Amino acid sequence: FSPAGCRTVIASRNLQRVLEASKKLVAATGQQCLPLSIDVRQPQTIVAAVDEALKEFKRIDILVNGAAGNFLCPASALSFNAFKTVIDIDTIGTFNTSKVLFEKYFRVSGTRARGLGGEAPITGIALLSISHSCCDPFPDAMTRHLAVEWGPNNIRVNSLAPGPITGTEGYRRLGGKFAKEASLFDVIPLQRAGNKTEIAHSTLYLASPLSSYVTGTTLVVDGGSWLTSANNFPALLGIASSSA
Repeated sequence: FSPAGCRTVIASRNLQRVLEASKKLVAATGQQCLPLSIDVRQPQTIVAAVDEALKEFKRIDILVNGAAGNFLCPASALSFNAFKTVIDIDTIGTFNTSKVLFEKYFRVSGTRARGLGGEAPITGIALLSISHSCCDPFPDAMTRHLAVEWGPNNIRVNSLAPGPITGTEGYRRLGGKFAKEASLFDVIPLQRAGNKTEIAHSTLYLASPLSSYVTGTTLVVDGGSWLTSANNFPALLGIASSSA
């Protein structure tokens, strides 16, 4: 977004991380970047962050819900608390952030706002019952519901469904290196993992006027993986956490 000319706000529970990232973004692009500390599970921290962002920039045009947490673990070994924690971050946190932005700015501004949901796999994924996207209604249903409800306010709501993306924490934590060594990417029609630039371009499309008549949909950006990739459950067990 910064190279495309956007002023940005980045937020995390760890303020030091976003402070460092902000400095790098400003140095690389020359665009303003405001780092803030929030916990998406606590609406009051989101309210404070939105107030600070509006004080700095006077407007907010695009929301990207990126907070997430999951890990590989068989459902039978998953604790109730581990499951709840991820749902609190990924699902409830996404709703919290979207609702705060709607109430604080989107609804009354008349801006053509764009909201972007998080990861939304098309198929079930072995060992990822911990992931919000595989077990709750957010990725498709909430995206569609918010698109219908908020469309009259000129707000578009879409989701992005990425495949394996190199150079990311998810790739490292969720078996990307294992998949490459086991040649699992060979069954993807494009026969490779994606990269961060490809996800960035897809995100920019959904948030830009190029998709001005697109809302309530999920854009799949996975090289066709969902068409051909099967779950290798026995192999995945070798890298999964035995308990969570």
